[in-house]
Amino acid sequence: MIRARMLRTTLTSAAVAALCLIGAPSLGWSEDASVSASLRLADTSTSAPDFVGITSWLNSAPLNIASLRGKVVLVDFWTYGCINCVRTLPHVTQLYEKYKDKGLVVVGIHTPEFPFEHSTSNVQSALKRHGIRYPVAQDNNSATWNAYRNQYWPAQYIVDRTGKIVFTHAGEGQYDEIERTIQKLLSAES
Repeated sequence: MIRARMLRTTLTSAAVAALCLIGAPSLGWSEDASVSASLRLADTSTSAPDFVGITSWLNSAPLNIASLRGKVVLVDFWTYGCINCVRTLPHVTQLYEKYKDKGLVVVGIHTPEFPFEHSTSNVQSALKRHGIRYPVAQDNNSATWNAYRNQYWPAQYIVDRTGKIVFTHAGEGQYDEIERTIQKLLSAES
């Protein structure tokens, strides 16, 4: 009897987990699912939340979404202790270098996962180590993370010149699609 209940509980848990995975296209596990999540987001024309609760700004004076109207903005949620984030940084810094003079602004939102990642000097060291010269907001209390309803490290949000989120991706990969989206926005709206 106890074994039967345990088996039923295990099977039920597995079924629920499978449904959650199937219904989670924003994770970017499949290219098609990520594309459809991006299209849904673009169709709803969600306004980008502002950068709130920022502990400090590195490489920049404080920024806000309203002051970035007219620019294409790549908002990159990351933390320096996350290996997946570290793997995406070369792609993000390359996009910044390639398109910064064409209207792209990259804003890194450093939202720590662990206590040691709250240290500004540790974040500054990570910026030097990875050659990050674009603005980085230290989101130590996860206020901007929560405003975006973000759930993953790393995660990228592309904001068009009107302040609307038109693309989102969580995890590694889809670098070509991210770049194509930026190119399209820069050329269509310049």
